[in-house]
Amino acid sequence: MHCSMKWISLLTICRKAGRLVMGFDPSKEEIQAGRAKGVFVTKDASEKTKKEMRFFCSGAGVPLREIAVSMYEIQQAVGRKAGVLAICDAGFAGRLMELAEEMLPDTVLQQDDCVHIDAKNND
Repeated sequence: MHCSMKWISLLTICRKAGRLVMGFDPSKEEIQAGRAKGVFVTKDASEKTKKEMRFFCSGAGVPLREIAVSMYEIQQAVGRKAGVLAICDAGFAGRLMELAEEMLPDTVLQQDDCVHIDAKNND
């Protein structure tokens, strides 16, 4: 099974378990409340959305990663279109982060130690 299909399958299980929060504002609330264990932004999310999520996640120490999945693919899998996904379970978040690393190894938006890595400026 392709990595993105594994990721989407696990995301579907996470949603059924009630540990998935979808959308920018709901995800931001989970981050600020300390319940989010990992946050993902889709490949087609706006740069503004990615920048704001970097800000909120770095302040709270929550891992953030861009995924090689579009909002449309999220909608097909879980029935709701969203560009930001917060995972509120450490086990699900950890495994989803591992699978995201396999899909796009060079797209860390934030390290676990809250250091921002900008792939465009490697000077």
